[in-house]
Parts: sequence; C-alpha cells; structure tokens
Amino acid sequence: MRLLATTAALSLSALPGLAQDFASESDAKSWGLAAEKPARFEAQVVDLLCTLTGDCPDDCGGGHRQLGLLRSADGVLVFPNKNGQPLFTGAAVDLAPFCGKEVEVDGLLIEDPELGAQNIYLVQKIREKGGAWIAATRWTDAWAAANPDADPEQPWFRQDPRVNGQIEEHGYLGLGQEADAAFIEEWF
Repeated sequence: MRLLATTAALSLSALPGLAQDFASESDAKSWGLAAEKPARFEAQVVDLLCTLTGDCPDDCGGGHRQLGLLRSADGVLVFPNKNGQPLFTGAAVDLAPFCGKEVEVDGLLIEDPELGAQNIYLVQKIREKGGAWIAATRWTDAWAAANPDADPEQPWFRQDPRVNGQIEEHGYLGLGQEADAAFIEEWF
C-alpha cells in the first residue's frame, strides 16, 4: 500500500504544476481576471528565445528579448507577460536585472484550457532567493527615462515612438492606412 501511495505521489509531481500548491504562500492581489490564481514560486529568469531555440546573446538580449521563468519545482517554462502595474506593459523590464538568476516571484497564474491559456503569469513582486521583495512596477519609470521629452500629462502609448511607428506603417487597425480610412469613414 505504501509503495502504491509513493508511486501515485511521484506520478502527480511529474505532471507540471498539478501537484504543487503555488497559492499557499502567495500574497498576490487579484485583478479579477478569468482563471487567475495566486502563485508564488522559485524560478530561473531566462531569455525565452534562448531557451526555446538556442539563440542566446549575452545578458538575455540586453532588454530586447522577452523573458521567462523556468520554474524550479517542475521545470515548467512560465510566460510572465504582465507586471504589477495597472497597465498591460509586460514584465521584461522588471525581470531583466535578474537575467540568469534564481528568484522567487509572487503574482497571478492564469491557466484555462478552454481559452488556450497555460502558464501565463502576472508578476507582482520579485526577489533573489533570500533577498528583499521588489515591486514589479519599473516599466513606466524605465519608459519615462528612455523618453525624456514625453509629456507626463499624456498617456505613454500616444507618445511612444515604437507605437506611433507601427501606426504610421500599418494603421490603427494593423491593416494599412486605406483600411483605416474606410473604417473611419464608415463608423465615424
């Protein structure tokens, strides 16, 4: 009987995320998102493209690559696509100083098979193992430092050169200027 229980426990732990209770230690604040669950775990901060393809520049791409969390408990690659700010701006800026390091993160994990969402993470705070927690809220400060001429009273996305360049090239709808003009004429 004991052998059966041990075998069952090992089988469950082999399934990514299934046997682990990542919510028990979490202090994450809810965003009210579908399928969100508090999750605190240890992981290594990795360059996603490097991990998936072997294309590995120094320093996790120097701020030009998407970063991920290779979870220590089960080896699952978790995609942290949001930080702790009320903007959906990503978490790479907050994770970059921890490139290649073992960290502990706390946030919200989204997994919903019906939506096709798996291992999507909203990191709210991060720390090196044994260190002090740091709020994952660096994005707007980093953006302001990179865009010193921006008007702080205006939304960042209306002033971002990358966003404006994409709009100029592909239109607001991403379908080109002609599609934008037809849409605006029909709807406005």
